[in-house]
Parts: sequence; structure tokens; C-alpha cells
Amino acid sequence: MPKVKTRRGAAKRFRVTGSGKIKRAHAYTSHMFSHKPTKAKRQLDKNAYVHETQEKIMRTLIPYK
Repeated sequence: MPKVKTRRGAAKRFRVTGSGKIKRAHAYTSHMFSHKPTKAKRQLDKNAYVHETQEKIMRTLIPYK
């Protein structure tokens, strides 16, 4: 069985945790913070995880992580 190539874009954006969940970043965190409420900005800093319906797809993109 040949090795599977890792999708490099996905490898840079996602990490697999020790428990096996796939960690991701929130969207809307790069600019235009002046019109966002403080609560929203604070919640965007928290960890986010890939939904379980998408995990199988993600594992094909990052097979060795």
C-alpha cells in the first residue's frame, strides 16, 4: 500500500488533539474588530473543534497527524 499524501493546506490549519479530536481556528479573527462586540471577540479566541460529521473527511486530508 503506497503512502497517502497529506493535503498541506489542511495540515497547516488543523491539529489532532491527544483525545483524537481535530482542533481548528475560528473564522472572522483577522481584521475589522472595531464593530464586533467584546464578547464575540473573546469567544473567537477559544478553541474550536471540527464537527463529528466532518471528521472522517478531515482524516483523509491529514492522515498521519
